[in-house]
Amino acid sequence: MTGLPLPAELAARAREVNAGLVAPVPARDAATVVLLRPGPEVYLLRRKATMAFAAGAYVFPGGSVDVRDTDQAVAWAGPSPAEWGTVFGAGERLARGLVCAAVRETFEESGVLLAGPGPGSVVADTTGDDWESDRLALIDRSLGFADFLARRGLVLRSDLLKPWAHWITPEIELKRFDTRFFAAVLPDGQRTRDVGGEADQVVWTRPGEAVEQAHRGEIFLMPPTYRTLSELSAYDSVPDVLAAHREIVTIMPRAVEIEGEMRLVNT
Repeated sequence: MTGLPLPAELAARAREVNAGLVAPVPARDAATVVLLRPGPEVYLLRRKATMAFAAGAYVFPGGSVDVRDTDQAVAWAGPSPAEWGTVFGAGERLARGLVCAAVRETFEESGVLLAGPGPGSVVADTTGDDWESDRLALIDRSLGFADFLARRGLVLRSDLLKPWAHWITPEIELKRFDTRFFAAVLPDGQRTRDVGGEADQVVWTRPGEAVEQAHRGEIFLMPPTYRTLSELSAYDSVPDVLAAHREIVTIMPRAVEIEGEMRLVNT
């Protein structure tokens, strides 16, 4: 049990939290999506250096659940919220919000939309100015996700998502998220684009190459991203990833003192 060494400031907070002197910040429910295309390759965004959380890190599309993501008016095709709740150990309302957040955030941060006119179809192109206007309205929260789908006559395709993992930010962090990880394939006809916002760079890369770049210090990966990419590097194709059996086990790294040094280890 070696773990990651903590910088001095975070190590000091870790000791306070572990001693019960400081209460942990509540974790916000969130969803993130590993977007895949043949190779297999994954889509990563580099968060701007000015961001308060994970600045400069390469991450998958994702973000917090909006209260409107739990709206039962969302048109739905695929496994039900109750079924997703069973998979992720969440109530039906939260499960609905997690799936909606996964699809919404993927569209906001990549331009890819996992929805279609019916349960067996997917939007073929989302690159027009009208789509961009809706994407920006979703980002600034002037448009709710259910209203967005309803106005366009679209159905959320929960069957295009695969459950992958469940990570909770360590209790020592000042910003914390309770995040369910999904995997999804880039739909035929759609393409990602540099949409800006919280990211200053986007890239498609093989999972193993991203891990090697992190080892060389060329890119920065948070532990959940590093672990997920390492897992994905074991698969030779997108179908292999989708066929993989995943048992969703909650992982919340914790700070422990090892030989006088505070380190972060997975639990």
